[in-house]
Amino acid sequence: MSGLDVRAINADLDLLVPPSDLAKLASGGMRGELLFAAPCVLRANPRLLGYYRLLLGFSQKEFFNKCRLARFETMEGQGDLPPRIASEIPDLCRGFVSRASEMANAIGFERITRELLDDLTLLTLGPQLRGSRNTRIGKIANSEVFRIIRRLVLPAMQEDTTTNLVLRNASGRRVTIAFSSDPDIAITEEISPQTEKTVLAIEIKGGADKSNIWNRLGEAEKSHQSAKARGFVEFWTIYNVSDLDLEKAREKSPTTSRFYSLVKLGNIKSKEYGDFRDRLIAQVGIKGVSMRSRRREN
Repeated sequence: MSGLDVRAINADLDLLVPPSDLAKLASGGMRGELLFAAPCVLRANPRLLGYYRLLLGFSQKEFFNKCRLARFETMEGQGDLPPRIASEIPDLCRGFVSRASEMANAIGFERITRELLDDLTLLTLGPQLRGSRNTRIGKIANSEVFRIIRRLVLPAMQEDTTTNLVLRNASGRRVTIAFSSDPDIAITEEISPQTEKTVLAIEIKGGADKSNIWNRLGEAEKSHQSAKARGFVEFWTIYNVSDLDLEKAREKSPTTSRFYSLVKLGNIKSKEYGDFRDRLIAQVGIKGVSMRSRRREN
């Protein structure tokens, strides 16, 4: 690494890496720090944590969350090394080295090249980038559904925030439409100051990749089952793929009582939009809003 004393890197590697591994790597003309993490390297450039993470096949979610290493995230994301974790760097590198040694011996040191190491990092980076893209798509889909629902309940709305819509229904009761997660949308009605009725749970699966739709519907089913255990009685799933096989969709998510296409909900003249509108208004109990909404939309 530029700017670092090679002797310092070698000293760290000699303490952590099996000598036979270093010898095999050197026989191919490669420096040890290309494969094995050295404490002095990470102290000099904390962002290189991301390189070693990708090299060993860890996604960000797996490494920082599942492995309970979130305290190191600032190294990769911000390039910072807070004093509170500086003392843990040798142990972190020891873990990296152990995993890298297993991987290299499984592959065969004679096959390890700089190009191969680049390919290994890309194998992990690709799914990570797709995951980030899917997250953005999901947020866009959630925002679109929020916009549709907000427009439908606007005449009865009393409070409007980025995460909650609060209405007063025909019975004079407070109804909250909460946009969060698990479920993506939860509609509840206040029966009394101490009692709340769970009304409707909505899951939004905004990804347009048809090849993964059944997995996403399986995730929706888990969320609906969780909501059912909490007392919800009505469950809708909004999807964003074309030509969904609804019969198979019901097999994947039998708890879902209504499936709605996000594309069709975006067309206020579609029958699906009309069904969604009328059923939503019925669920929240807004008397007389339906006709006013229709006049505004048309």
